[in-house]
Amino acid sequence: MQLFKTRSGDTFKQFILTLFTRPPVFSVTCATPIEKALCGVTKALLKEMKPDLGDDEWQCGMPLVLILELSHMQRDTGYGQDLMEHHSNMRCERSCWVCFATDEDDRTAEWVRPCRCRGSTKWVHQSCLQRWVDEKQRGNSTARVACPQCNAEYLIVFPKLGPVVYVLDLADRLISKAGPFAAAGIMVGSIYWTAVTYGAVTVMQVVGHKEGLDVMERADPLFLLIGLPTIPVMLILGKMIRWEDYVLRLWRKYSNKLQILNSIFPGLGCPVPRIPAEANPLADHVSATRILCGALVFPTIATIVGKLMFSSVNSNLQRTILGGIAFVAIKGAFKVYFKQQQYLRQAHRKILNFPEPEEA
Repeated sequence: MQLFKTRSGDTFKQFILTLFTRPPVFSVTCATPIEKALCGVTKALLKEMKPDLGDDEWQCGMPLVLILELSHMQRDTGYGQDLMEHHSNMRCERSCWVCFATDEDDRTAEWVRPCRCRGSTKWVHQSCLQRWVDEKQRGNSTARVACPQCNAEYLIVFPKLGPVVYVLDLADRLISKAGPFAAAGIMVGSIYWTAVTYGAVTVMQVVGHKEGLDVMERADPLFLLIGLPTIPVMLILGKMIRWEDYVLRLWRKYSNKLQILNSIFPGLGCPVPRIPAEANPLADHVSATRILCGALVFPTIATIVGKLMFSSVNSNLQRTILGGIAFVAIKGAFKVYFKQQQYLRQAHRKILNFPEPEEA
C-alpha cells in the first residue's frame, strides 16, 4: 500500500473506478513477480471500493493503474522506467512452432494449444498443425499423431456424419480390414483346388484314364477331398529326401573295403588333401524350384520310363511303379558319380602365386 500514498486518496479511488471501462492490456498469468504483487494490492483496493466486483472484472483497470503509479515513480527514481520496459518486453505474444509467425504477422489466424507443452512450443496455428498432421498420417485419417516434444496424443475430432455416410464409412473400414484375410483365403483355396486337380490327373495317369475314373467314382468324396491334395505334397516331401548324399557318404567311408567300388567309380577311395565345404542345397532358391518342378513332373516321367522299359507288364500301376524305381535308381547313380567328381575336383583345388610383372 506504500505505493499509493503519493496520490490523493479520493482522487485515486475515483480514477480506479473509471478504469473498468478500459480494455485489458495483458493477462495476470503472464506477469512478473513484481507485477503480480502490484496486482494483488490493486485487487484488494478495488474490492474495498466495489464489493460486488467479479473475479475477472478487476483485471480491466489493473495494467493502467500500474502504468500510472510507475509513471509517478519515474519522477523520483529510474526504477520505474526500467520496470515499465521490462513489463513491455514480457507481454504475452504467441508464436507458432511450425511457421514461427506471431500475432503481429497474422491477426486473423486461428491458434490452438494441442498438447502439454509450455513456452515457445505451446501455441501453433490450426492450419499449420493440420498440414503437419497430414504429413504424419500419409493418407490414413485414422492414424494417431502425437506431439514431437511431449509425446501427448493430439485430440482430433471430425464433424458428425449423416446416417448414409456413416454406413458407407463403416462398410469401407470393414472391407479394408477384411481385405488381407480374403486375399489369403483365396490364395489358399486356389492352391488347394490346384492340388486336388493335380492329384486327380496323377491318379488317371498312373492307373490309367478309365481305371482312374472308376476308382475315383467309387471312392468316398471326403476321402478324395483329403487324399487327392496330399499326392503333390507327398511327392515334394519325397523329393526333398536326398538319399544320394547318404549313399555317397557310406561309399566314401567303406570304399577301401570294397574294391569293386573303386573300379566302378575311379578315385572314390583315394585320400584327399582337404575336405571341401558343401553348401546347403535348400538355401538356394534355384534348388527349391528344381525340387518343386522335379517332384511334380515325376509321375509323368515314371509313366514314360515304365512304358519304354517294362512294356511287357500289363498293369498300368505296376508298370508306372517299376518305371519310377528305375528312373530314380539310374538318376541316383549318375548323380552320385557327378557329385563325387565335383568333390574330388574341389579337394584338389590349388591357388597359384600372383604373376610378377616382367622386367623390361
